[in-house]
Amino acid sequence: MSQARPVTIAFDVMGADHGAAEVVRGAAQLTLDSPNIHALLVGDRAQIDEALATIRHNAERVAVHHTSEWVAMHEKPAAALDDKPQASVLLAAKLVKEGEADAMVSAGNTGAGVLACAKSFTLIPGVRRAALATVYPTAVGRGEKNDPFSLILDVGATVDASAADLVAFAVMGTAYARIISRNKDPSVALLSNGTEAQKGPPRVVEAHEKLKGMAGLRFIGNIEGVDIPKGTADVVVCDGFVGNVCLKMLEGVSETVMELAKYAYKEKLLWRAALAMLSGGIERIKEVTDWEQYGGAPILGFNRLFIKAHGRSKARAITNAGKVAAKAVGNDLAMTIEKLLPGRGSS
Repeated sequence: MSQARPVTIAFDVMGADHGAAEVVRGAAQLTLDSPNIHALLVGDRAQIDEALATIRHNAERVAVHHTSEWVAMHEKPAAALDDKPQASVLLAAKLVKEGEADAMVSAGNTGAGVLACAKSFTLIPGVRRAALATVYPTAVGRGEKNDPFSLILDVGATVDASAADLVAFAVMGTAYARIISRNKDPSVALLSNGTEAQKGPPRVVEAHEKLKGMAGLRFIGNIEGVDIPKGTADVVVCDGFVGNVCLKMLEGVSETVMELAKYAYKEKLLWRAALAMLSGGIERIKEVTDWEQYGGAPILGFNRLFIKAHGRSKARAITNAGKVAAKAVGNDLAMTIEKLLPGRGSS
């Protein structure tokens, strides 16, 4: 799907683990890769100009909005935004609200980013709570690109979701998968403690009843935790408490496997030889599960899109986050979500 009009992405360049220069490099590369995307860099002008002076970029598609305030990773989001009304993440959201940009990207403090959106953006009609979504590697591919990732939401924005919230999450996840992964008919499932329709807390049982007869969604019922890495569903729906626990568990398993591999390499020559034989497969796994190619986690539910890049993001991840944001804008993600919501149209 093509993007007919130029798209401007506001980048909060401050607060990331690798500093402003890495975010600027990613945004600068975007202006070379994508002729329809403009980058609005929000942060300390001295640091931005210093970074731009050392890297190739299209100056005609780069603008800078200066501020000396920003939110650090360790700061409490609400207090920091109250104390710093000119914080870069808050200004980036305001610039999107005012039409100076179409979407925003930040690799800084996640909570501050979500609050900045809540202060500046409005929820899509029919959506009560926003959701933080993320991709995770699976055993099967999907969509036009044979994408080896599924989407799970919410993973932290709405801790206590109602049945109506879970239905909205299912809609938002479906729309995102269709646009970003080009998966025309993504399967959607509720995460529960059993596959039977009556399993789970009341809100999950109620959401199951609402989703099973809903037009425009391919709802396949409940799945269990074991089904997540199998890729049983393209979109997995849960509340933010459960989703965040699952996400941290998946991250922990990945880190543990890598540590075990290092241990095996050091301990025995036979294990070392076996790992060497498997090196090609391990490299393929690293390629398949490379989160940097997907840029970051979208905050879904607002009338404007925010892509939260990982705090450890290097330039490549920032570039891809900008591309994902522009793709969502160009294909009118918010309108697609609104049309899919119950009582607001059809797919």
